[in-house]
Amino acid sequence: MAQQNYLTTLREGILKSIPAEAGVTKIEFEGPEIAVYVKNPSVLLSSGDIVKAVAKTLRKRIVLRPDPEVRKDKEEAKKLVYELVPPEAGISNVYFDNVMGEMIIEAKKPGLVIGKNSSLLKQLLVSTLWRPVALRTSPLKSRFIESVSALFYKNSSYRLRMLKEVGRRIHRPLLYKVDNIRITSLGGFKEVGRSAVLVDVGEDKILLDCGAKPGVRDYMNEFPAFWIDEFDVDSLSAVVITHAHLDHCGALPLLFKYGYRGPVYCSEPTKMLMALILKDYLDVAEKEGRTPIYGIREVKMALLHTISLNHGEVTDIAPGVKLTLHNSGHILGSSMVHLHIGEGLHNIVYTSDFKYGRTRLLEPATYVFPRLETLIMESTYGGPNDVMPSREETEAKLIEIVNRTLERGGKVLIPVLAVGRAQEIMLVLANAVEKKLIPSIPIYIEGMIQESTAIHTAYPESLAKEIRDKIFYEDVNPFLAENFVTLSRGHERLDIVEGEPCIILATSGMLNAGPALEYFKLMSEDERNSLIFVSYQVEGTLGRIVQEGAKEVIVDYVDGKPIAAKVKMEVHTCEGFSGHSDRKQLLRFVERVAPKPHKIILCHGESEKIASLASSIERYYKIPTLTPDFLDSVRIR
Repeated sequence: MAQQNYLTTLREGILKSIPAEAGVTKIEFEGPEIAVYVKNPSVLLSSGDIVKAVAKTLRKRIVLRPDPEVRKDKEEAKKLVYELVPPEAGISNVYFDNVMGEMIIEAKKPGLVIGKNSSLLKQLLVSTLWRPVALRTSPLKSRFIESVSALFYKNSSYRLRMLKEVGRRIHRPLLYKVDNIRITSLGGFKEVGRSAVLVDVGEDKILLDCGAKPGVRDYMNEFPAFWIDEFDVDSLSAVVITHAHLDHCGALPLLFKYGYRGPVYCSEPTKMLMALILKDYLDVAEKEGRTPIYGIREVKMALLHTISLNHGEVTDIAPGVKLTLHNSGHILGSSMVHLHIGEGLHNIVYTSDFKYGRTRLLEPATYVFPRLETLIMESTYGGPNDVMPSREETEAKLIEIVNRTLERGGKVLIPVLAVGRAQEIMLVLANAVEKKLIPSIPIYIEGMIQESTAIHTAYPESLAKEIRDKIFYEDVNPFLAENFVTLSRGHERLDIVEGEPCIILATSGMLNAGPALEYFKLMSEDERNSLIFVSYQVEGTLGRIVQEGAKEVIVDYVDGKPIAAKVKMEVHTCEGFSGHSDRKQLLRFVERVAPKPHKIILCHGESEKIASLASSIERYYKIPTLTPDFLDSVRIR
C-alpha cells in the first residue's frame, strides 16, 4: 500500500506539471526511467522543454513516448524520415519496435539524424509520432551488434515487462533510513581475476562487477563467492558491469542461472563487447572439451536485462541510490562507478581497471567527481617496480623488435586481448607503416579481433579525440588500413608461418587458448621469430610461464599425455601498452582525485603489490588505506 501511494503521488506530480493539451494517456515506470505516454507531443516540445524541467524538479529520468493509437503508419513514418533527414546522413536501415514505440534509424552519420540540440529528433518525433533512436552504422560489419539488436527486438515484450518490474522496485519508498554501508569482497581482492564487490546499503544490495578468473579450471576459484551467507541473489537489486573483460563480466550469466532477474547496468559499447566476450568463453570451453557452468541461454538472459547508460548520466538504481558511470580509459566503454547513497549520506567511487594516462585509443580516466568519501581502487601495477616506460619509448621498442625480427627473416607474433589491446596495437602499427617506420607488410588479424574492432568502429565518439577527429572530419578510419588482413580459416596458419615476412595479432593475450596458442606451437622453435607480450600475464597462464623464461612448456594434451614445445624464439615484453595505470599513475591519481577521499580500499592486485601501494598512499597522502582479503566485509559508514 505504501508503495502504491508513493507511485500515485509521483504520477500526480508529473500530471500537474504537463499541460492537458498534451493528452497524457498513461505514466509507466520503466527501469530507471519514467515513461510519459502522450497523444500530442508537439505541445510539450513547442512550449520549451517541459519534460526536462519536470525531470529536474522530481530528480528523475523522464522519457516522452507517443501513445500507440496516434503513431503514423510505418511506411508513412519511414517516408517522412527520408524526407526530413539529409541524404549525407547515409541512412542504412529504418525499423520499428512496436512494444517500445521506437523508430530505430541506422545511419553512417547519426549526428545528422539527431540535428543541433536534438532539433531533428524532435521534428521526427512530432512528424511520425514514433520515438526516434539514432544508431551508427559500423563501417565494418558486426554480427554481434546485429545479433544483440535482433535479440532485443525479438524479446521487446519480455524486456518491457522486466523494465516495469525494475521500475517498481527502484521507485518505491524506503521502509527505513539507510544508516550503515558495508562492502564485501566476493572476488578480486589480493588477486587479479573474478572481480566482484558487494555493496550493502540496508534494503538493497548492489554488485559491482561479476568476473571470472582466467586460467583457473575449478569453479570454486574461477568464480566469485556466491555461496557465502552474505550473498543472496534474491536480495540483489542491481549489477553494474564496468567493462567487457572476462575477469569483470565472465560470471554474470551464472547469476541468471542462479535465478537473478534484476537489471544489469553498463555503457552501450560494454553491452556489445560483453556479448562477444561471453560467447567466446563458451566457444573456447567447447573447443577444450569442457562443459561450462552456464550456457548461451543465460548469456542471452543477461543481455536482455542490461540497461545501457551514457557516461555522466545520473540514474536511480534503488531507493536512495544513484549511479553515474565515468570514463576509466581502460578499454572501449569502460567505466568508473560513482554511487551516491542517501541524501548526501555517502559517496563511493569504484575505479575498476583504469588508465590515468593518454593512449592512442582512449582519453585518460576521469578524476573529478561531485562527491567522494570512499575510493575503491585497482592495484594491478601497484608494486614498487611497476613503473612503465613512456608511450613513446614503448612504441619505439616495439618497432625496433619488429624491424630486427624482419631483418633476420623471422616473423612477429603478438598475443593480444581482443578488446582494447588489439585495437591499440593496430593503431600503433598503422601509424608506423604510414610513417615508414616499419615495412609495409601484411598484418594478419585472427580470433575475435575483427569483430571487436567492428564494434569499436560503431562507437567512435568513445575513442580518443585524435581518432574521433580523423573519423568525423577527415573521413579516415585507421582500423581500415590496407595492411590489415583478416583471417577466417585456421588452415592458413602454416602457410603464413612459412611464408613472407609478416606480423600476426591473435587472441588470447595470455596464450592460454585460441589462435595465438596455435601460432606459438608453430613458431616457438624457430629462433628467427619473436613473441611480444603487450598485456599483463596472470599467474598460472602459459603466457606468464613463457614470459618468465621457460625454455620448454606444455602446449597441449593428447590422450592425456602432455605435448611439449621448446621455446627458441625471442620473447619480449612491452609493458607500456597496458590499459592499467602503473604505480606512478596510481599515486598521481590519488594525489589529484577530487574531492579527496576519506578512505581508500585497494583491490585487483597481487597481495605484495597491494601492501606496498597502501603503505605509500598512507605515507605520502595521509589517507587511511584498507587492504581487505577475499571474503572480508568492511563497514564504510
